[in-house]
Amino acid sequence: MSGSRPTTSAAALATTVVFAAFIAVLGIFPGFYLGGAAVPIVLQNMGPLLAGSILGARRAGAAVLLFLALAALGLPLLSGGRGGIGPFLGPSGGFLFGWLLAAVVVGLIVRRSTRPGLLVLLIANIAGVLADYLIGIPYWGLMIGDLGAAAVQSLVFVPGDAVKLVAVSLVAAAVHRAVPALTGHRAATRG
Repeated sequence: MSGSRPTTSAAALATTVVFAAFIAVLGIFPGFYLGGAAVPIVLQNMGPLLAGSILGARRAGAAVLLFLALAALGLPLLSGGRGGIGPFLGPSGGFLFGWLLAAVVVGLIVRRSTRPGLLVLLIANIAGVLADYLIGIPYWGLMIGDLGAAAVQSLVFVPGDAVKLVAVSLVAAAVHRAVPALTGHRAATRG
């Protein structure tokens, strides 16, 4: 049995790295600023949600942590080709840190389900987005000196994030059905 363990560990490591790379690829799409907000609207926040939905809390957290570390070291992996410590110290920094919590929260909820279907995945991803807001909005408020203004300006993210979390949930549900071994869940048997 010890012969199968390194393969499993190698596969787990590989999927973790692939998801970190996937988050980076989502950064190719530039963010845009809406309504004078200091934080851009990006597609990249879908990556941590999808990682949590598929990999579970531990591996998703590791994928996001790897991605954030590489971005902080200066690789231009963030939306719009940003990198370095600057984005972490600006108004959007809290949302970047929130990606880690979002991935872990989604992963924990999905792993608690024996066969996560679309409803569980939607609930998990809603919780993940809320976890990101839980860190991102107060951090933004601290940066601009007005928590209320940060909260109001964050409302611009809600419609896009709703669409993104539905898309992530649909993709994750398809992956759970098609490749249950990747997600750590067993395939549903028909009786």
